Amino acid sequence: MLYAGIAWTSDGYDVAVLDAAGNRAHAPTHWGAERVPELTRWLGERERESGLPYAVVVESTNGLLDGLLTAAGLSVHRADPWVLPERPDFGSVPAHVLADRARTALASLSPLTAEGGGQTGRDDDYHDGIRRGAAAESALTRAGRCFRHGPRDRREIALTFDDGPDPVHTREVLGILERYGVRATFFCVGLHVNALPDEVRRITDAGHSLGNHTWSHPFLPDLTAAQFRLQIERTSEAFERAVGITPDLFRPPYGARTPESLAELAAGGPALALWDVDSWDWARQGPEKITRTVLDHAQPGSMILMHDGGGDRRQSVQALPAVIEGLLERDLRFVPAGELRSAAALEAATERSY
Repeated sequence: MLYAGIAWTSDGYDVAVLDAAGNRAHAPTHWGAERVPELTRWLGERERESGLPYAVVVESTNGLLDGLLTAAGLSVHRADPWVLPERPDFGSVPAHVLADRARTALASLSPLTAEGGGQTGRDDDYHDGIRRGAAAESALTRAGRCFRHGPRDRREIALTFDDGPDPVHTREVLGILERYGVRATFFCVGLHVNALPDEVRRITDAGHSLGNHTWSHPFLPDLTAAQFRLQIERTSEAFERAVGITPDLFRPPYGARTPESLAELAAGGPALALWDVDSWDWARQGPEKITRTVLDHAQPGSMILMHDGGGDRRQSVQALPAVIEGLLERDLRFVPAGELRSAAALEAATERSY
């Protein structure tokens, strides 16, 4: 077996591949975030050429690669903080450290699946963080700075896309939205915004809105307050460079929340935008199932979660026309997520006044 460690950096990914003896199987490489599909193909080609299976290792603070890697048939494992040395506040531990950890203690790592995604095996930590942050989240909601849907008595709905921009799928999504005259909101990751500013400009030029989705799509319970703050700030800076806009909405990867991250948002960060309809498109269950999931659960005021990046999103693109047509047939009007937030905040303020 060969062991490939992938570390995220401020501008892309470092890759180191070791053999069973700990020797380099290939020279270390660096890939810009815009080259993730190429990186995926390269790993697949190296695996086939070697005739040996690869164990590909990413950190829990890197949630942008597992979807493409697993879709390509590669065996992907996640290294959690307790099996690694301390990492910097911005960036992951070095790629060769990840590869060597897999080589010496593969059983200590978590195999990732398409169904579980980057959060595979961490459900207890996920729910614990939400439980501990419940009071802080309620306070944000009362203040109009956290929402998962808009008022149910208004025939408005928000279509949102996470993990982009993607050099292929974002353009396909934009083309479909244009065909139907629909506005959407794109929650983008900083690594991709930094690498693909032209794609971000395509989004805003088409009249859609933006949201902050962290820099590297980390599992938030594994971040310190300082690390979380840097994820938000660096992504905001990338948006400012690309389009001169700092989004006022934030969506946490996987929907994870912790008291520490909520405290940072309460101290003056962007508003917390969750969702009430998960399309499950990231699990690649087929376009028909994606469409059915959305239409079975959507109602007036809903915020729908779909994806245009961070994985193989062909099924999401294929499902999108039927999703839009089904919602239009219900006489629902598509609005940016920010409009749902404003309506939800007004409703909360009205309730408090009674």
